[in-house]
Amino acid sequence: MKVGTYKSAVEPMILTKMSDANRLQVTSYLGSMYDHFLTSISKSRGINKDTLFNYANQMVIQQPEDALKYKLVDGLKYKDELLAELKTHLGVDQKKNINSIDLIDYGKADETAADASGNRIAVIYASGEIASGEGDDNSIGSETISKALRKVRTDSKVKAVVLRVNSPGGSSLASDVIWREVALTKKVKPIIVSMGDVAASGGYYIACAADSIIAQPNTITGSIGIFAILPNLQKLLTDKLGITFDGVKTGQFADLGDSSRPLTPAERAILQNMINHGYDDFTKAVATGRHKSQQYIDSIGQGRVWTGAQALKIGLVDRLGNINDAVKSAAKMAKLKDYKLVTYPEQKSVLSKLGESLSAEIKTRILQSELGEDYKVYEQIKNIKSKMRLPMARMEYDVVVE
Repeated sequence: MKVGTYKSAVEPMILTKMSDANRLQVTSYLGSMYDHFLTSISKSRGINKDTLFNYANQMVIQQPEDALKYKLVDGLKYKDELLAELKTHLGVDQKKNINSIDLIDYGKADETAADASGNRIAVIYASGEIASGEGDDNSIGSETISKALRKVRTDSKVKAVVLRVNSPGGSSLASDVIWREVALTKKVKPIIVSMGDVAASGGYYIACAADSIIAQPNTITGSIGIFAILPNLQKLLTDKLGITFDGVKTGQFADLGDSSRPLTPAERAILQNMINHGYDDFTKAVATGRHKSQQYIDSIGQGRVWTGAQALKIGLVDRLGNINDAVKSAAKMAKLKDYKLVTYPEQKSVLSKLGESLSAEIKTRILQSELGEDYKVYEQIKNIKSKMRLPMARMEYDVVVE
C-alpha cells in the first residue's frame, strides 16, 4: 500500500523494472544533478558546458594525458613532484619538510576566544535511516535526536540550532516524533536545517518544521509519501512447501496482516486508509512549515524525488549552500558575532563504543560462519522484515552517482 504516483519505494518488491513515473522522476533529478556538475566544472575550468557534455558523451578523456590536453587538469605529477612545487611556492628549502597542521586542530585554533562569550550554536547530526528508539552509529534514533533537541532547547547558552540531516527516511512514526521536537525548538530559538547528500521522505519530514532549510544543489530531497509492505507467502509456504495453516479468531480482523494468505478487500481498505492518513499528516506538516497550501504540497509531493536545485524552485528549501552557510545563517538569526559550536548527540566513550562494536562484530561473525553464502540472503530478509507492517516514509533505494 502506498500514497503517491512517484512513491517508488515499493517497486523493488513488486516490479522487475522501473515504472514509467519513476523513470520520469529519476530522469528529471539526474538531469538536474548533471547540469549542476557541468555548470560548476564549466565555471572553474573555463570550458563551454556543451563542450564538456561532448567530452563525456564521446568519452574523449580516457587517459591522464587526455585530461591535460582538454584542460580538465593543470599538470601530471607524482606526489614528490607536487611537494617540491609546493616548497618552491612557499620558499621552503627542498631538504626540509613543509609545516602543516591537522584540519581538526586548525578548526579549534580560536575556539577558546569564541567560547569566552558564552554563546553557543548547537549542531545536531541526524544521519542514517530513521527508526524508533535509541538508534546507533548508522541510524537516527527518534529518542536520541529528540533528547538532543530537548537539551539544546532548554540550554540557555545555546542561542541557535543547526540540524544536519543526511537521511533517506524511515519509520513515519519516528519521523513524526522528531518533527514535533523540531517544531517545539523553533518556538524557543532559531533552528536551521542543513541538508547533506540526501534528506528525503522522513528525512524531509523532520526538516520541514525548521525556520529555514539550506540544501546542496545536488541534495536528493522531497519524496513526500508513505508506504507499507505486507508479505503474502501463501504460494511459497502452501503451494511450494506444502505447509498449511488454520486457526480460530475472536473477530473479523483479529489476524489482519497474516502472511500465510492474501489480504481481503476489507483488510486492504483498512490498511490503505492508514497510509492515506499518514500522508495527510505528512503533507499538513510540510504545508504548515513551508507556508504553503496542503493542496500545493500534494501536487509536488506524491512521493516525487527532487534535487536541491529543483526543490528551491518549488519552495521545499529556502536557499542553496553547505553546513557552514547554515551555521552563519543561525548566527545571523540569533544576532551572534562570537560563538562556539557544540555537537550533538553526545559521543559515547571510546571504551563504550569499543565494547558495542566488538559485541556486534562477534554476533555477525557467528552468523556468517553458520550461514555462509546465505548470510547475504539473511541480511536482505532482515532489511525487508524491518519494514513490514509499519507505515514508512522512506526512499527504498540509495542513489549512487558514478
